[in-house]
Amino acid sequence: MKRIIVLAIACALAPLASAQLYKYVDKNGKTVYTDQPPPEAEAKPMANVPPPAAPSKSYVERDKELQKGRDKAKDDAKKADEKSRYEAAKAERCRQATEAARIYEQGGRLQKRNAAGESEFMSDDEIEAARQKSRREADEACKA
Repeated sequence: MKRIIVLAIACALAPLASAQLYKYVDKNGKTVYTDQPPPEAEAKPMANVPPPAAPSKSYVERDKELQKGRDKAKDDAKKADEKSRYEAAKAERCRQATEAARIYEQGGRLQKRNAAGESEFMSDDEIEAARQKSRREADEACKA
């Protein structure tokens, strides 16, 4: 109910806020300000007075805005930290995959463990397959 009353008063006073003001001196020598020029006196139109400024924000509103700013800064810092950790992990995966590919690229006799856990030399076909697989993994890990 109070809101309706306040809204009605604001609507009623809105035309007055933009009215032209006039200044004149009456017959008693008093300076008078009015929104309508008097018929018997010479009135000078005054510049439109700007509407009153909006009331400044309360301390609670200012505090809420500051808290929003702090929360946003905290979220931004958290996102930046997560991104840097992700980039570091990605760089480490790339380094490991490149190192594995380099081992197969160097060639030579390479060993592997069989199902019984014994060490045996890899055949040329196995080395070539492992070389291609490690190169694909390195390319995938090091993609930009």
